[in-house]
Amino acid sequence: MKMAIMYSGEKEIVMKANESLADRVIRIIVGLVLLYLGWAGVVTGGWGVFFKIIGFLPLLTGIVGWCPLYALLHVSTKPKSA
Repeated sequence: MKMAIMYSGEKEIVMKANESLADRVIRIIVGLVLLYLGWAGVVTGGWGVFFKIIGFLPLLTGIVGWCPLYALLHVSTKPKSA
């Protein structure tokens, strides 16, 4: 499944989903937990700020279904469609 198409000059870049459903669910849960720990004040100080910032990464990649690091390393946890 194509997630988005961007044009860079004459080259077409296609973002294909590269995360399985389980991978996406885990990322969303981890992102929400990190954001909760940071924003609810469970973790304070530098770690709290770190959790507030870093929690968005797994949440967003889980929602979108595309991980830029996976794309860079040519890794996919999504099963091949028949």
